[in-house]
Amino acid sequence: MELVVARIGRAHGIKGEVTVEVRTDEPELRLSPGAVLKTEPATVGPLTIETGRVHSGRLLLRFAGVKDRSGAESLRNTLLIAEVDPAELPEEEDEYYDHQLMDLDVVLADGTEIGRITEISHLPSQDLFIVERPDGSEVMIPFVEEIVAEIDLEEQRCVITPPPGLIDEREAIIDSTRDEDAGDEA
Repeated sequence: MELVVARIGRAHGIKGEVTVEVRTDEPELRLSPGAVLKTEPATVGPLTIETGRVHSGRLLLRFAGVKDRSGAESLRNTLLIAEVDPAELPEEEDEYYDHQLMDLDVVLADGTEIGRITEISHLPSQDLFIVERPDGSEVMIPFVEEIVAEIDLEEQRCVITPPPGLIDEREAIIDSTRDEDAGDEA
């Protein structure tokens, strides 16, 4: 199975290094020297990582055969793709690869069907499950411990305990006194 593990950013310096936007929880495993990665677009690769280092909080990579700034700049926005065994599991017990979570049935604790995970959006603050409901509409479920109670890969389901209003807007609790305060001033 192929997974996108990084996107190449701008060139760094004059010796062929590039910044990378890491898209894996295991960069030390996927983006280490000697790793051979496929690319998108495919015509750019495959690329072999020659060196890697962290500079000012950013990962910098240099690829075999890329020796100068112009060569590095020509790689900008290229996606790096690793080949991963589908049976491989993350090191931590409560971590999952995206492909393991895709197409899981999403249900409430009482078994009420919500839908199926069709996409996972990785945001800076948290990950979101994009869940397609049976009627074709979508709902976004934050992938946080307070809401996602259980992931059962054998049963292919995700049990959630959403707060009021997350699944059904009619259940939303309005916690604003702005209208009440405006009435007092009149």
